[in-house]
Amino acid sequence: MQSAVPHAPAQPAIGGAHARVDGPLKVSGLAPYTADRHFEGMVYAMPVRATIARGRILRIDSGQAAAMPGVRKIYTRENIGPLYRVAPGSGVSIDEKRPPLSDDRVHYYGQYVALVVARTLEQAQAAAEAVRVSYADEPPDVSMALHAEQGRKTESERGDPDAAFQLAQVRIDHTYTTPVETHNPIELHATVAVYDGEQYTLYETSQAVVNHRAVIVQMLGVEPRRVRVITEYLGSGFGGKLWPWTHAVLAAAAARDLKCPVRLEITRKMMFETVGHRSNTSQRIRLSASLEGRLTSIRHDYLYHASRLDHMKENCGEATPYLYSTPNLRVTSGFSRRDIAPNTSMRGPGAVPGMFALESAMDELAVKLRIDPVELRLRNEPRIDESRGVPFSTRHLAQCLREGARRFGWARRDPRVGAMRRDGQVLGWGMACASWLAKRLPAQAELWLQRDGTVRIASATQDLGTGTYTVMAQMAAHATGLPLARMRVELGDTALPEGPVSGGSMATGSMVPAVLGAARSAIGQLLACAAQSPASPYQGQKPDALVYEQGKVRARGEPAGEGVPFEAIIQGAGLSHLAGQGRAGPSDADDGADQRSMHSYGAHFVEVGWRPELAQLRVNRIVTVIDAGRIINPRTGRNQIEGALVMGLGMALLEETEYDARHGAPINSNLADYLVATHADTPEMDVVFLDHPDTALNELGARGIGEIGLAGVAAAVTAAVHHATGVRVRDLPVRIEDLLGG
Repeated sequence: MQSAVPHAPAQPAIGGAHARVDGPLKVSGLAPYTADRHFEGMVYAMPVRATIARGRILRIDSGQAAAMPGVRKIYTRENIGPLYRVAPGSGVSIDEKRPPLSDDRVHYYGQYVALVVARTLEQAQAAAEAVRVSYADEPPDVSMALHAEQGRKTESERGDPDAAFQLAQVRIDHTYTTPVETHNPIELHATVAVYDGEQYTLYETSQAVVNHRAVIVQMLGVEPRRVRVITEYLGSGFGGKLWPWTHAVLAAAAARDLKCPVRLEITRKMMFETVGHRSNTSQRIRLSASLEGRLTSIRHDYLYHASRLDHMKENCGEATPYLYSTPNLRVTSGFSRRDIAPNTSMRGPGAVPGMFALESAMDELAVKLRIDPVELRLRNEPRIDESRGVPFSTRHLAQCLREGARRFGWARRDPRVGAMRRDGQVLGWGMACASWLAKRLPAQAELWLQRDGTVRIASATQDLGTGTYTVMAQMAAHATGLPLARMRVELGDTALPEGPVSGGSMATGSMVPAVLGAARSAIGQLLACAAQSPASPYQGQKPDALVYEQGKVRARGEPAGEGVPFEAIIQGAGLSHLAGQGRAGPSDADDGADQRSMHSYGAHFVEVGWRPELAQLRVNRIVTVIDAGRIINPRTGRNQIEGALVMGLGMALLEETEYDARHGAPINSNLADYLVATHADTPEMDVVFLDHPDTALNELGARGIGEIGLAGVAAAVTAAVHHATGVRVRDLPVRIEDLLGG
């Protein structure tokens, strides 16, 4: 999809607070989302879902449904056609590895057991409800109690934390739990599959179109050239749309059989059943310290659940080994299998629940030591990444803490519980640190200098609503010295050069070297063209005697600002465009990559207001300071952090998916009963970026910022709740019932 940049006031390309280039298309309704697609002869598919969580299918009676108006076909494992597994070790990611409808076993409530295709959506829904399935059911286990089924795995270790803990002057030993959280982007998962007898074109809700194509290729058993995946616009995903789910290949298989376009959009209820969630966690944190507040040991032992057939690790100990200085540390993990659909990545996987536990324990330690929580963290600031014994590429967490405290007014905090009041509220002030990894993925981009004076930038990455169209345009404008209004960005199509996933806060940092490299390649071709074209005033000169600057070609001896516009060179040579290609390799393969530690950091300061007579708790304001390298666009960047902060409020105060122990069904599988933060819950937010470039990752020094805004928020909220009420909440979400006795 081409996204043109509207006219904007003059600002630097990099670092300017530019409006989103796709904004006009979105507010006018012209941005095409997956479920907006319509093709001649398109039919509608609706899965039939299991009403048990564990057992075996005895019989599927589809006779009544097949006779209903408009029904084209009903698919079961008997007639869906061949579907294959993704090969282990192929570098392709998928959470549910079992192909849909592949056997008679049921592994979780809502698992697809049949597929109805009809002429209209309403006909498909009615027929799906008319399909009757008989089961031999078995008692499911959807318990949230966790244990390590196969023993614990040690993730990181140094020194002797057990001995240090026993000898310590001050100790903290508590368990913290987080519930299952379900992704609820407003855009539902959907696939529109078109098959012409040779080529499959899938319009998808995907955060990773290149990986999505690789999965479909293997599951259909076809050559890569026969599959194209397109995601022009995404109504967000939060990790739930990273990897393909079973509805995608079902739609492709139905299109293959019926030889007509098939649309399959799942329902909101199915979002809670079949397309992932964040696992619940149980985390025991043991901290020991001297009376001066120096950590002498950290132990972090965490558990999470996984499905019966698949395993996605919820890496809660990701930040623990490097965040604070201590000579003794151990992090271990374990998991329990449950009769629930596969868990998957949710914004800040692992680190977000992990930092709730670690930062909550740090707040408890500060209270026990009677040391200010900010000061405690500053006293334990490491000089190097002690888990690996290497320096940080950049680390400005101490500055985040000091700047956040200054802006929040932390010096006025009275540490006594319930001592601060304003306008009838008991105020609570809490804070927590944040961290997230920084990493670059393989990426490719193509940049065209075009005869009409515009620049085309293209890559098969995608914009899930975070502003990738905009920052790509900014990168290209920076590299070419041209205004953003002349940039044209194309994303979200596997026909373009392969781009990275939009996950893990890695897409922007990965695209920097690819876009800048493509621009240099195109400019090099432009100078060669100017030296060779008979219509060029520079014909006969050597390319290295020419200079490209601000959209013009000139000789090195000519004054700056002089020269010939690049489009005139291209037009004179009779060309439509000059194309340059650029690529980035993974950061893990860089020289010296094993000799540095790359992460982003932040600090959150939260004020809550508690009215015990009304049993009302509200987050009034948040100050967040982020160290995430160079910020390409502070406007879209601030939007990402603000969204993450609101998501953090949901995690702290509202969100929990509950399951029926009898049938394994998610109980609150709708947006009336599953509570998410809304505009009415949004507090005053002050987001600050430190803007220290980290050129170890890319030459602009940019790191990703999607995840870090969520890490630590819940711990800051519960710290503030304790300061206001005296109640220490260790099991999320905070419930009013927990606070009434405080």
